[in-house]
This record gives sequence, C-alpha cells and structure tokens, in this order.
Amino acid sequence: MSRLLSDRAAKTSDMVVLPSTLDDSRKVPSGVYRIILISICVSIFAFFASLVIAYWWRSQTPPFWDPIPLPGTLWLSTALMFASSATFETARRIFRRGGHRVAMRWLMVTAALGIAFLCSQLLAWRALIRFGAFLAQNPHSTFFYLFTGLHGLHLIGGLVMLLVLFLRRSPRRELVDAITYYWHFLGLLWIALFATLGLIS
Repeated sequence: MSRLLSDRAAKTSDMVVLPSTLDDSRKVPSGVYRIILISICVSIFAFFASLVIAYWWRSQTPPFWDPIPLPGTLWLSTALMFASSATFETARRIFRRGGHRVAMRWLMVTAALGIAFLCSQLLAWRALIRFGAFLAQNPHSTFFYLFTGLHGLHLIGGLVMLLVLFLRRSPRRELVDAITYYWHFLGLLWIALFATLGLIS
C-alpha cells in the first residue's frame, strides 16, 4: 500500500505515515471542472469563429448569394436565452448559500426555458421552410441552418448537464459553477450569431 508522509514528520523524531486510501479516489480533484469548461468553450469558440469568417467571406462573393429574411421568432429565442441565463445565475447564487432545494427549482425553470428556446428555433426553421428557404437553397440559408442547428446541439449538451445535476444528490459547487458558466457562454454565443446573421447578409 502506498503511503504519504505527514507534515508532522518534520516536527517529531518519530516518523508519522498516513495511508493514501484515506483520500476518496472517486472525488474529482479541485479545478478539474474549470479546466474542462475552459477547454470546451475555447474549442467551441474557435469552431464558430471559423464558421463566421467563412460566412463573411462567402457573403462578399455575390453569385448565388440570395439573402433570406430572418424570422421574427429569433427575437423570442433571444429573450428566452436571456431569461434562462438569469434563472441559472439565480440558482447558482442560491446554491452557494446552501439553498440546494430552492436552487434545484430554479434549475428546473432554466431547463424549461432552454427547451422553449429550442422550440422557438424549430418555429424559425418552420417559418423559413414556408417561405421557401431550404438548407441547400443558397449559401445564406445554409449558414443560417448551420448556425442555429449547431448552437441548438450545444444547448442540448447543456440540458444534459442539467440532468446530471438533477440526478446527483449533492452536486459539488464547482460543478454547478462550471455548468452555469457554460450556459452563459452559450447565451453570449447566440447573441454573436444573431448579430452576425442580421448584419452580414
């Protein structure tokens, strides 16, 4: 069995040892969730930044570029995203103060708002299809479906993380913080994509 030296060993002539099994090997070390969060957000940002650059570059070449009208439902999507970030942040702060049950209720509201956001995106797609703007109709419509669809997939990932919090009896505060910040990141990403679609057409 591997052993760890106690810091008391330097203060006494008798060496004191502690078995390493006293530490819970199943416990995730502090800071791991933060590192995972940063890695995920950086990779997502780089991916969407490359898509935005490609979108801008393609918009500068007029042939076959036929701008499509943005559905008004996107404003509803933006409002729902703002609201879900607010409820998630409320839950995080309540959780830090020890109100776990109340925080879980706010997280349930956040999940409902996230699902409503996805439904509003589907309504936007339905409006475009009725207008006659399909995925492969022209580059502008293709980028629209890519932006909204890929963002929706990442939001589904956030909902899965929320489900993990619901299933855990006592989730760590660091995990709650990491998932909250990921959700805020998706909110900022949506604002950037919405602005890009509206300004570059």
